[in-house]
Amino acid sequence: MSRWRVGVDSGGTFTDICLFDEASGRVETWKVPSTPDDPSRGIAQGVEEGMRRVAPEAAGGPAAPIVYFGHGTTVATNALIQHRGVRTGLVTTDGFRDLLEIGRQKRPDLYDIQADKPPTLVPRDLRLEVPERVRHTGEVDTPLDEASMRAAARALKAAGVEAVAVSFLYGFVRPDHEKRALEILREEMPDAFLSAGHEIAPEFREYERLSTVVLNAYLGPVMRRYIRRLSPRLEALGMTVAPHLTQSNGGVIGFETAADRPVRTVLSGPATGVVAAQAIGRAAGFPDLITFDMGGTSTDVALLQDGNCRLTAEATVHGYPIKAPMLDIHTVGAGGGSIAFLDNGLLKVGPRSAGADPGPACYGRGTEEPTVTDANVVLGNLNPEYLLAGRMTIRRELAERAVAGLAARLGLDTAATAQGILAVVTANMARAIRVISVQRGHDPRDYTLMAFGGAGPLHAARLAAELEIARVLVPPTPGILCALGLLLTDLRADFAVTRLLPARASSASELAMGFAALDAQAGQWFEQEGIAAADRRLARTVDMRYLGQNYELAVPLPEGDIGEDTVAALTGAFVAAHRRRYGFGPEDEPMQIVTLRVEATGAVRKAELRSHAEGGPDTATAIVGHRAVWPPDGRAAVDTPVYRRDGLRPGHRIAGPAIVEQMDSTTVVPPGWTAEVDAYLNLVLEAAT
Repeated sequence: MSRWRVGVDSGGTFTDICLFDEASGRVETWKVPSTPDDPSRGIAQGVEEGMRRVAPEAAGGPAAPIVYFGHGTTVATNALIQHRGVRTGLVTTDGFRDLLEIGRQKRPDLYDIQADKPPTLVPRDLRLEVPERVRHTGEVDTPLDEASMRAAARALKAAGVEAVAVSFLYGFVRPDHEKRALEILREEMPDAFLSAGHEIAPEFREYERLSTVVLNAYLGPVMRRYIRRLSPRLEALGMTVAPHLTQSNGGVIGFETAADRPVRTVLSGPATGVVAAQAIGRAAGFPDLITFDMGGTSTDVALLQDGNCRLTAEATVHGYPIKAPMLDIHTVGAGGGSIAFLDNGLLKVGPRSAGADPGPACYGRGTEEPTVTDANVVLGNLNPEYLLAGRMTIRRELAERAVAGLAARLGLDTAATAQGILAVVTANMARAIRVISVQRGHDPRDYTLMAFGGAGPLHAARLAAELEIARVLVPPTPGILCALGLLLTDLRADFAVTRLLPARASSASELAMGFAALDAQAGQWFEQEGIAAADRRLARTVDMRYLGQNYELAVPLPEGDIGEDTVAALTGAFVAAHRRRYGFGPEDEPMQIVTLRVEATGAVRKAELRSHAEGGPDTATAIVGHRAVWPPDGRAAVDTPVYRRDGLRPGHRIAGPAIVEQMDSTTVVPPGWTAEVDAYLNLVLEAAT
């Protein structure tokens, strides 16, 4: 009997579904347009259609045979980008309400004197102060004024806030005041979403902690409403398993945890694409990758070295600092739906997008402005009649009309304007890749570009040429790779606490107590998620620095009981890590233990990447037709063969120009490039040397 594991990635334009049968190892994919007005509707529709294709005989509803459901979403991300969170209040230590607006003494762009900071999520009249003060030692200097706290709660309730953030100075050292503040808020505002610093980010750096807890409160009701809409839709399909949602760190958590901590899901969508890229790159023999995930609205890029993506404990997302573990992913507003326009006579593309509805002009839903997708239709890169294997009609004449309107304003012909649109969006994406590579000391020419997302393979060769990358890897199902990543990842949660300690033998007991508390939190999470003892994994690290430094390096905690030898091993490992990163590491300088971290992982059954037998050299049976395609540097369209992706087998090799079509994406092989199918059905594109 089939046992299906289902991964769903809900993007701004399409919702992708990947289905893996534990019994047979069979993998199936499906894709439906997203429903931005209510993403849960598109998800339920996609799951129902996908399951009816693979298990039409299922009794009890189409979702009855599902034994695992993982889901990645952009709900929190979009609410943050569009500033559509809820009306939020803040309660903080007397004298610190303006910290949220002051931030750090850093401009968003060092040399841009007109750079704008993102809007403050809590207006000043909703940032209230109460008398209380805890010293850095944990000593109470000023007890919490409960009368003032109650008055603040009533004032925020009268102001109509839906969520309240609580962040007191040194609340991570001694959370008693924050806990009591939450109790009072629950008494006065039982329906409000509450978020406290010691629960969300129990770490030092007061501004970043404050920003994180405010973001969590701002997004909390949005995520809760979304989950409350989605859960009954899944139940109506007959699903009985507990659903999971992706975190920014690439792992997954239960819906209940996600509803309480939405700040951990702001990179929910792209994170699992990186997880899938790690697995596929490792299997294909390409551990050093630059991932290029181009969808309908945005492009996400990341760098993998030796098969691993850098995990950061703190990042700035759309201008807001967040203290939460997340994969090091960089995002730009460049996608298939990005709109091309003139700005003071200059051609620009994005970040404004046509989205899923109305979508690009070629969708025929009323858009008149040209998009990147329209440019690809005009140039012949995309099928001029349909997408999604015939399920979505494309109207080439509408794409040509939209691009021609822009061409008239530029004084160019339609094809040249379409080429210009692709050149501009390629430059935008190349700039994003240089941020994660060149600016961090990595030469992109040393890496393989892995292209996925619905639009990634369309642009991969152009982008690789721009960056002088000689090889492109296109996985078998590039358009739904983020959904596949949900079936390749484990359950995961991260726990941390700041303990500023000298790196000396005398700190061993406090170090042991700190990790014992974190292990207990991890144990509670394991129980909550129902993870069997045999599937539980813990990884412990310590953030360390030299005394007086402002930033830390993570050092693994040695196995075994924590004692004086543990501290000695940590200092040795820190010196070595400092030398690797900065080229020096004095052994006689005083060092400091800063933050303790525990990564809890619950192992789950994963989809398998299987190799396939060679199909011989003849690719003629995979050709489904020819069409005129404008090459990147060509002055005229070239008659180009179109291949069916599922007709290509291991060992097949094709020379550009060529187009490879499949249900979820289209790959362009330009002149001067070749594409070969490997044992795992990846397309490996290589530029002529």
